[in-house]
Amino acid sequence: MSDPLPNIPLVTPLNAEQLKSARVPEGWNFGQADRVRFHELDALNHVNNIVYLRWFEDIRIPYFHAHAITSYDSDNDPQVVLATNFARYFKPMFLSETYVIAARAASFRNSSFVLEYGIFVDGELRCGGETVVVTLEHDGKTKRPLSAQVIAALTADGASKAE
Repeated sequence: MSDPLPNIPLVTPLNAEQLKSARVPEGWNFGQADRVRFHELDALNHVNNIVYLRWFEDIRIPYFHAHAITSYDSDNDPQVVLATNFARYFKPMFLSETYVIAARAASFRNSSFVLEYGIFVDGELRCGGETVVVTLEHDGKTKRPLSAQVIAALTADGASKAE
C-alpha cells in the first residue's frame, strides 16, 4: 500500500501548505497527521468510538501550546478544564488509514472558548467534534479571564466573541 500523504510528517503540527496538500478544507489552520493503529480498532475492525476522543486530546494539547492557552508547566497558567466534549461520527475508519486531525476555535467568552475538531481522510470529514474549554484559577473554582494574548490567538484562528 502506498502512503497517501508521502510528504506529510506524522504527529507533528502541519503548516498551511501541508494542510492544503492533505486536502483539509480551508478554515482549518492547525492540524497533524497520523495513521490508524491496530490497538485503536474494536471488535468490528474499525476505529473504536472512544479513540476519536483521545485523538481530540492529541490535537488539543499542541493547540493549547501553540495558542498560549497553557504550557502545563507554569504556576501562572490557568487550570484548563473541559465543560463538554462530544463527537459526531460520519464514516468508519480502518487499520492503516492516514488521517489529519484538525482543530480550530469557533467562539470565546470571558473565561471559556469552543474548540472544534475535524478528522479528515483525503479531504473527507470522517468525524467532527466540539469541546467547551473553561479556564480557572488554581483554586479550581474561580473562573480566570482569557488573556489578551489568548483572545488575539483565538481571533486569528477565526473565533468570534460569543454573546
